Amino acid sequence: MSAGVIRADRVTRRFGEFTAVDDVTMDVGAGEVVGLLGANGAGKTTLIRMLLGLLTPTKGAVTLFDGPPDRSRRARLGYVPQNLGLYRDLTVAENLGFTAGTYRVAAPNLPSDLMPQADTLVGELPLGAQRRVAFLAALCHSPAALVLDEPTSGVDALSRARLWDTIRGEADRGAGVLVTTHYMEEAQECDRLLLMAAGRLVGHGSESDIIGDTEAVAVHTDDWASAFAALNAAGVPVILSGRAIRVADTAPGKLERILAEAHIPATVTPVPATIEERMLVLAKQATGT
Repeated sequence: MSAGVIRADRVTRRFGEFTAVDDVTMDVGAGEVVGLLGANGAGKTTLIRMLLGLLTPTKGAVTLFDGPPDRSRRARLGYVPQNLGLYRDLTVAENLGFTAGTYRVAAPNLPSDLMPQADTLVGELPLGAQRRVAFLAALCHSPAALVLDEPTSGVDALSRARLWDTIRGEADRGAGVLVTTHYMEEAQECDRLLLMAAGRLVGHGSESDIIGDTEAVAVHTDDWASAFAALNAAGVPVILSGRAIRVADTAPGKLERILAEAHIPATVTPVPATIEERMLVLAKQATGT
């Protein structure tokens, strides 16, 4: 695996007094999928815009293919932004023809199940189909690197799995892939993970590397709403999924005292931590909350 398809060396980006990205160093190598994780506002999109040459770093340096992200190097890149980068008032065929023309390549062939939509306006397609068209547009020139900003957001599980097949296929072909996602289960699809919080890189490596020795506790109670409110007010890193309550990096005894003082009957059970729980812990540490 070669390194340095996409690189950032101690990049910082400020907007006035606000620091959106703070001293981040990262890289994406050829043939690997690197996941960029973090909550909204963590700095992921600002970092991506610098990697693409759309924003100039306040400090530090960005390189694409061992050089500055100029027009010629960006031409070797495929990009799917959060808004997909498609023209909603053009048809599928017109979108693909326009994008292919900018790269001076032939328009890609549509998969058989999308052929009936060739003359449909993109804005009239379901979101899953729009995302597939955006992928076709981004891949039409066989890019050497891909940058994908929330590429599977808002689509069903089957469509997400198909898009990940495409992502993995591009990496197998040799492209370096940087992908952001809100779906923690998709972290397992990545070769490496980069975790951002408050503009800083707070974790990197495999999922197990990032979780490390973080432990979690499951809270069992019928009064889940009151339990969540009490734990949240106490400042512990609590997560509510449905009616299931979990707390990371906190001793069970402390949770029992908080709940007892709030007069909430509950039992607590140690459980393995998830990457989402580790992210919450690191985010609290980064923001000092």
